[in-house]
Amino acid sequence: MHTNDTLAVHAQGLVKTFGDQRAVDGIDLEVRRGEVFGVLGPNGAGKTTTLKMLATLLPIDGGRAEVFGHDVSREGHVIRQLLGVTGQYASVDENLTATENLLLFGRLQGLSRPESKRRAATLLEQFDLTEAANKPISAFSGGMRRRLDLAASLITRPPLIFLDEPTTGLDPRTRGQMWDTIRELVDEGCTVLLTTQYLDEADQLADRIAVIDRGVKVAEGTSDELKSSVGRSSLTVHLAERDDLVLAAATARGLVGEEPVPSPEARRLSVPLERSEQAVDVLVALREKGIGIESLTVQKPSLDEVFLALTGHTADSDTDDSASMEAAS
Repeated sequence: MHTNDTLAVHAQGLVKTFGDQRAVDGIDLEVRRGEVFGVLGPNGAGKTTTLKMLATLLPIDGGRAEVFGHDVSREGHVIRQLLGVTGQYASVDENLTATENLLLFGRLQGLSRPESKRRAATLLEQFDLTEAANKPISAFSGGMRRRLDLAASLITRPPLIFLDEPTTGLDPRTRGQMWDTIRELVDEGCTVLLTTQYLDEADQLADRIAVIDRGVKVAEGTSDELKSSVGRSSLTVHLAERDDLVLAAATARGLVGEEPVPSPEARRLSVPLERSEQAVDVLVALREKGIGIESLTVQKPSLDEVFLALTGHTADSDTDDSASMEAAS
Protein backbone atom coordinates (compact mmCIF):
# COMPACT_ATOMS: atom_id res chain seq x y z
CA MET A 1 0.00 0.00 0.00
CA HIS A 2 1.35 3.39 -0.98
CA THR A 3 1.16 6.35 1.39
CA ASN A 4 -0.34 9.75 0.65
CA ASP A 5 3.22 11.02 0.24
CA THR A 6 3.63 8.92 -2.91
CA LEU A 7 0.07 9.08 -4.29
CA ALA A 8 -1.49 11.81 -6.40
CA VAL A 9 -4.87 10.06 -6.45
CA HIS A 10 -6.19 7.49 -3.99
CA ALA A 11 -9.75 6.30 -4.63
CA GLN A 12 -11.56 3.44 -2.91
CA GLY A 13 -14.87 1.92 -3.94
CA LEU A 14 -16.06 4.80 -6.13
CA VAL A 15 -19.73 4.52 -7.07
CA LYS A 16 -21.88 6.68 -9.33
CA THR A 17 -25.50 5.89 -10.11
CA PHE A 18 -27.84 7.41 -12.67
CA GLY A 19 -31.33 6.27 -11.76
CA ASP A 20 -31.09 2.52 -11.24
CA GLN A 21 -27.92 2.18 -13.35
CA ARG A 22 -24.49 2.02 -11.73
CA ALA A 23 -22.22 3.82 -14.20
CA VAL A 24 -19.26 3.38 -11.83
CA ASP A 25 -19.46 0.34 -9.58
CA GLY A 26 -16.85 0.19 -6.83
CA ILE A 27 -13.67 1.32 -8.62
CA ASP A 28 -10.33 1.59 -6.76
CA LEU A 29 -7.49 3.70 -8.19
CA GLU A 30 -3.99 4.56 -6.98
CA VAL A 31 -2.12 7.06 -9.15
CA ARG A 32 1.49 7.63 -8.11
CA ARG A 33 3.10 11.03 -8.31
CA GLY A 34 5.00 11.66 -11.52
CA GLU A 35 3.45 8.88 -13.61
CA VAL A 36 1.04 8.63 -16.50
CA PHE A 37 -1.82 6.43 -15.33
CA GLY A 38 -4.09 5.19 -18.11
CA VAL A 39 -7.76 4.33 -17.68
CA LEU A 40 -8.65 2.16 -20.65
CA GLY A 41 -12.10 1.16 -21.76
CA PRO A 42 -14.71 1.44 -24.51
CA ASN A 43 -17.24 4.26 -24.82
CA GLY A 44 -19.60 4.21 -21.88
CA ALA A 45 -17.36 2.11 -19.63
CA GLY A 46 -17.42 4.75 -16.88
CA LYS A 47 -14.08 6.46 -17.58
CA THR A 48 -15.37 10.02 -17.93
CA THR A 49 -17.75 9.62 -15.00
CA THR A 50 -14.86 8.47 -12.79
CA LEU A 51 -12.76 11.47 -13.82
CA LYS A 52 -15.64 13.86 -13.21
CA MET A 53 -16.08 12.56 -9.65
CA LEU A 54 -12.36 12.91 -8.94
CA ALA A 55 -12.42 16.46 -10.38
CA THR A 56 -15.41 17.46 -8.18
CA LEU A 57 -17.60 17.90 -11.28
CA LEU A 58 -19.95 15.12 -10.14
CA PRO A 59 -20.79 14.17 -6.53
CA ILE A 60 -19.45 10.81 -5.35
CA ASP A 61 -22.37 8.48 -4.52
CA GLY A 62 -20.27 5.84 -2.79
CA GLY A 63 -16.69 5.28 -1.69
CA ARG A 64 -14.13 8.02 -1.16
CA ALA A 65 -11.25 9.68 -2.96
CA GLU A 66 -8.23 11.83 -2.13
CA VAL A 67 -6.07 14.03 -4.36
CA PHE A 68 -2.64 14.68 -2.84
CA GLY A 69 -4.14 13.71 0.53
CA HIS A 70 -7.14 16.08 0.28
CA ASP A 71 -10.63 14.59 0.49
CA VAL A 72 -12.44 15.16 -2.81
CA SER A 73 -15.92 15.39 -1.26
CA ARG A 74 -14.99 17.74 1.60
CA GLU A 75 -12.19 19.86 0.11
CA GLY A 76 -13.41 20.58 -3.40
CA HIS A 77 -11.98 24.13 -3.44
CA VAL A 78 -8.48 22.75 -2.72
CA ILE A 79 -8.84 19.95 -5.26
CA ARG A 80 -9.74 22.39 -8.04
CA GLN A 81 -6.54 24.35 -7.41
CA LEU A 82 -4.44 21.19 -7.82
CA LEU A 83 -6.06 20.05 -11.07
CA GLY A 84 -6.03 20.83 -14.75
CA VAL A 85 -8.80 19.11 -16.69
CA THR A 86 -9.02 18.67 -20.45
CA GLY A 87 -12.22 17.06 -21.69
CA GLN A 88 -13.19 15.28 -24.87
CA TYR A 89 -14.59 18.48 -26.34
CA ALA A 90 -12.87 21.87 -26.46
CA SER A 91 -13.99 24.27 -23.74
CA VAL A 92 -12.47 27.35 -25.38
CA ASP A 93 -14.57 30.29 -26.60
CA GLU A 94 -15.14 30.23 -30.36
CA ASN A 95 -15.37 34.02 -30.63
CA LEU A 96 -12.07 34.80 -28.92
CA THR A 97 -8.52 34.44 -30.22
CA ALA A 98 -6.11 31.88 -28.79
CA THR A 99 -4.37 34.56 -26.73
CA GLU A 100 -7.66 35.99 -25.44
CA ASN A 101 -8.83 32.53 -24.39
CA LEU A 102 -5.67 31.87 -22.37
CA LEU A 103 -5.79 35.34 -20.80
CA LEU A 104 -9.40 34.68 -19.79
CA PHE A 105 -8.54 31.33 -18.20
CA GLY A 106 -5.59 32.89 -16.36
CA ARG A 107 -7.64 35.77 -14.98
CA LEU A 108 -10.50 33.44 -13.96
CA GLN A 109 -8.01 31.38 -11.98
CA GLY A 110 -6.63 34.36 -10.10
CA LEU A 111 -3.50 35.25 -12.04
CA SER A 112 -2.57 38.91 -12.52
CA ARG A 113 -2.88 40.37 -16.00
CA PRO A 114 0.92 40.50 -16.58
CA GLU A 115 1.35 36.93 -15.31
CA SER A 116 -1.56 35.73 -17.48
CA LYS A 117 0.01 37.34 -20.56
CA ARG A 118 3.41 35.83 -19.81
CA ARG A 119 2.06 32.33 -19.29
CA ALA A 120 -0.21 32.59 -22.33
CA ALA A 121 2.76 33.46 -24.57
CA THR A 122 4.82 30.60 -23.10
CA LEU A 123 2.04 28.04 -23.59
CA LEU A 124 1.29 29.18 -27.14
CA GLU A 125 4.95 28.63 -27.97
CA GLN A 126 5.09 25.26 -26.21
CA PHE A 127 2.03 24.04 -28.11
CA ASP A 128 3.20 25.37 -31.48
CA LEU A 129 0.37 27.91 -31.67
CA THR A 130 2.31 31.19 -31.70
CA GLU A 131 1.55 31.90 -35.36
CA ALA A 132 -2.17 31.42 -34.65
CA ALA A 133 -2.15 33.45 -31.43
CA ASN A 134 -4.37 36.21 -32.79
CA LYS A 135 -6.68 34.08 -34.92
CA PRO A 136 -10.24 33.36 -33.77
CA ILE A 137 -10.81 29.79 -32.58
CA SER A 138 -13.41 29.32 -35.33
CA ALA A 139 -10.49 29.26 -37.79
CA PHE A 140 -8.66 26.48 -35.90
CA SER A 141 -8.40 22.84 -36.95
CA GLY A 142 -9.51 20.12 -34.55
CA GLY A 143 -5.93 19.39 -33.53
CA MET A 144 -5.20 23.08 -32.86
CA ARG A 145 -8.32 23.37 -30.70
CA ARG A 146 -7.31 20.30 -28.70
CA ARG A 147 -3.81 21.68 -28.12
CA LEU A 148 -5.24 25.04 -27.05
CA ASP A 149 -7.66 23.30 -24.69
CA LEU A 150 -4.74 21.47 -23.08
CA ALA A 151 -2.80 24.73 -22.87
CA ALA A 152 -5.75 26.37 -21.11
CA SER A 153 -5.85 23.62 -18.48
CA LEU A 154 -2.14 24.24 -17.78
CA ILE A 155 -2.28 28.01 -17.31
CA THR A 156 -1.73 27.63 -13.54
CA ARG A 157 0.80 24.77 -13.91
CA PRO A 158 -1.23 22.28 -11.85
CA PRO A 159 0.64 19.28 -10.41
CA LEU A 160 -2.09 16.87 -11.60
CA ILE A 161 -3.67 16.83 -15.06
CA PHE A 162 -6.77 14.87 -16.07
CA LEU A 163 -6.88 14.18 -19.80
CA ASP A 164 -10.20 12.72 -20.91
CA GLU A 165 -9.65 11.06 -24.31
CA PRO A 166 -7.37 13.92 -25.43
CA THR A 167 -6.74 12.59 -28.95
CA THR A 168 -10.23 11.41 -29.95
CA GLY A 169 -10.88 12.42 -33.54
CA LEU A 170 -7.36 13.65 -34.24
CA ASP A 171 -5.31 12.60 -37.25
CA PRO A 172 -2.22 10.40 -36.59
CA ARG A 173 0.28 13.26 -36.91
CA THR A 174 -1.59 15.48 -34.44
CA ARG A 175 -2.05 12.53 -32.07
CA GLY A 176 1.72 12.06 -32.13
CA GLN A 177 2.23 15.74 -31.28
CA MET A 178 -0.17 15.42 -28.33
CA TRP A 179 1.69 12.33 -27.11
CA ASP A 180 4.98 14.25 -27.21
CA THR A 181 3.40 17.12 -25.26
CA ILE A 182 2.07 14.74 -22.60
CA ARG A 183 5.53 13.19 -22.21
CA GLU A 184 7.03 16.68 -21.81
CA LEU A 185 4.53 17.51 -19.05
CA VAL A 186 5.56 14.41 -17.11
CA ASP A 187 9.25 15.24 -17.62
CA GLU A 188 8.50 18.64 -16.07
CA GLY A 189 7.06 16.99 -12.95
CA CYS A 190 3.35 16.68 -13.69
CA THR A 191 1.23 13.64 -12.89
CA VAL A 192 -1.22 12.64 -15.63
CA LEU A 193 -4.42 10.62 -15.36
CA LEU A 194 -5.40 9.73 -18.92
CA THR A 195 -8.59 8.09 -20.15
CA THR A 196 -8.54 6.52 -23.58
CA GLN A 197 -10.27 3.96 -25.76
CA TYR A 198 -7.16 3.67 -27.93
CA LEU A 199 -5.10 0.65 -26.99
CA ASP A 200 -1.98 1.99 -28.70
CA GLU A 201 -2.28 5.25 -26.76
CA ALA A 202 -2.31 3.44 -23.43
CA ASP A 203 0.56 1.24 -24.63
CA GLN A 204 2.66 4.25 -25.70
CA LEU A 205 2.02 6.64 -22.81
CA ALA A 206 0.89 4.94 -19.63
CA ASP A 207 3.25 3.68 -16.94
CA ARG A 208 0.34 1.68 -15.53
CA ILE A 209 -3.13 0.94 -16.90
CA ALA A 210 -6.49 0.20 -15.30
CA VAL A 211 -8.92 -1.58 -17.61
CA ILE A 212 -12.54 -0.56 -16.96
CA ASP A 213 -15.57 -2.21 -18.47
CA ARG A 214 -19.23 -1.54 -17.62
CA GLY A 215 -18.29 0.51 -14.57
CA VAL A 216 -15.99 -2.12 -13.05
CA LYS A 217 -12.18 -2.29 -12.98
CA VAL A 218 -11.34 -5.67 -14.48
CA ALA A 219 -7.54 -5.48 -14.41
CA GLU A 220 -4.61 -3.20 -13.56
CA GLY A 221 -0.88 -3.24 -14.22
CA THR A 222 1.82 -2.16 -16.61
CA SER A 223 1.26 -2.85 -20.29
CA ASP A 224 3.70 -5.78 -20.12
CA GLU A 225 2.01 -7.19 -17.00
CA LEU A 226 -1.40 -7.06 -18.64
CA LYS A 227 -0.07 -8.74 -21.76
CA SER A 228 1.65 -11.45 -19.72
CA SER A 229 -1.53 -12.10 -17.74
CA VAL A 230 -3.52 -13.32 -20.73
CA GLY A 231 -0.98 -15.03 -22.90
CA ARG A 232 2.65 -15.73 -23.49
CA SER A 233 5.10 -14.49 -26.05
CA SER A 234 5.80 -16.52 -29.14
CA LEU A 235 8.85 -16.91 -31.37
CA THR A 236 8.08 -17.18 -35.07
CA VAL A 237 10.90 -18.36 -37.35
CA HIS A 238 10.85 -18.58 -41.14
CA LEU A 239 13.15 -21.40 -42.17
CA ALA A 240 15.36 -21.37 -45.24
CA GLU A 241 14.45 -25.00 -46.04
CA ARG A 242 11.03 -26.62 -45.62
CA ASP A 243 12.68 -30.00 -45.01
CA ASP A 244 14.14 -28.67 -41.72
CA LEU A 245 10.70 -28.07 -40.22
CA VAL A 246 10.35 -31.41 -38.41
CA LEU A 247 13.85 -31.21 -36.88
CA ALA A 248 13.31 -27.56 -35.92
CA ALA A 249 10.00 -28.39 -34.21
CA ALA A 250 11.54 -31.27 -32.26
CA THR A 251 14.50 -29.08 -31.21
CA ALA A 252 12.22 -26.29 -30.00
CA ARG A 253 9.91 -28.75 -28.21
CA GLY A 254 12.83 -30.16 -26.28
CA LEU A 255 13.74 -26.69 -25.00
CA VAL A 256 10.35 -25.13 -24.21
CA GLY A 257 8.46 -28.30 -23.30
CA GLU A 258 5.48 -27.45 -25.50
CA GLU A 259 4.42 -28.26 -29.03
CA PRO A 260 5.40 -25.64 -31.62
CA VAL A 261 2.90 -24.85 -34.38
CA PRO A 262 4.31 -25.55 -37.87
CA SER A 263 3.13 -23.95 -41.11
CA PRO A 264 4.83 -26.10 -43.79
CA GLU A 265 3.56 -24.05 -46.74
CA ALA A 266 5.19 -20.90 -45.34
CA ARG A 267 8.25 -22.74 -43.92
CA ARG A 268 7.23 -21.17 -40.62
CA LEU A 269 7.37 -22.41 -37.04
CA SER A 270 5.65 -20.67 -34.11
CA VAL A 271 7.15 -21.53 -30.72
CA PRO A 272 5.28 -20.67 -27.47
CA LEU A 273 7.56 -19.11 -24.86
CA GLU A 274 7.14 -19.20 -21.10
CA ARG A 275 9.79 -16.45 -20.91
CA SER A 276 10.98 -14.17 -23.72
CA GLU A 277 14.63 -15.11 -23.13
CA GLN A 278 13.85 -18.70 -24.20
CA ALA A 279 13.89 -17.36 -27.77
CA VAL A 280 17.68 -17.08 -27.58
CA ASP A 281 18.02 -20.71 -26.44
CA VAL A 282 15.89 -21.92 -29.35
CA LEU A 283 17.80 -19.89 -31.92
CA VAL A 284 21.19 -21.09 -30.64
CA ALA A 285 20.01 -24.72 -30.74
CA LEU A 286 18.69 -24.34 -34.30
CA ARG A 287 22.00 -22.86 -35.45
CA GLU A 288 23.95 -25.70 -33.78
CA LYS A 289 21.86 -28.17 -35.78
CA GLY A 290 22.65 -26.32 -39.00
CA ILE A 291 19.07 -25.16 -39.56
CA GLY A 292 19.00 -21.99 -41.67
CA ILE A 293 16.66 -19.13 -40.64
CA GLU A 294 15.53 -16.41 -43.05
CA SER A 295 13.72 -14.20 -40.51
CA LEU A 296 12.32 -14.24 -37.00
CA THR A 297 10.02 -12.26 -34.71
CA VAL A 298 9.23 -12.41 -31.00
CA GLN A 299 5.74 -11.15 -30.20
CA LYS A 300 3.88 -10.50 -27.00
CA PRO A 301 0.09 -10.54 -26.99
CA SER A 302 -1.30 -7.16 -28.03
CA LEU A 303 -3.42 -5.00 -25.74
CA ASP A 304 -6.28 -5.80 -28.12
CA GLU A 305 -5.93 -9.45 -27.17
CA VAL A 306 -5.70 -8.48 -23.50
CA PHE A 307 -8.91 -6.47 -23.67
CA LEU A 308 -10.78 -9.19 -25.51
CA ALA A 309 -9.64 -11.80 -22.99
CA LEU A 310 -10.61 -9.62 -20.01
CA THR A 311 -13.99 -8.37 -21.20
CA GLY A 312 -15.16 -10.69 -23.94
CA HIS A 313 -15.37 -7.85 -26.47
CA THR A 314 -13.04 -5.41 -28.21
CA ALA A 315 -12.14 -1.98 -26.84
CA ASP A 316 -13.82 -0.07 -29.66
CA SER A 317 -17.25 -1.63 -29.14
CA ASP A 318 -19.80 0.46 -27.25
CA THR A 319 -21.32 -1.00 -24.12
CA ASP A 320 -25.11 -1.15 -24.19
CA ASP A 321 -26.89 1.71 -22.43
CA SER A 322 -23.97 2.94 -20.34
CA ALA A 323 -22.72 4.99 -23.27
CA SER A 324 -25.76 7.22 -23.09
CA MET A 325 -25.39 7.56 -19.32
CA GLU A 326 -21.82 8.70 -19.66
CA ALA A 327 -22.75 11.15 -22.40
CA ALA A 328 -25.52 12.52 -20.21
CA SER A 329 -23.13 13.02 -17.35
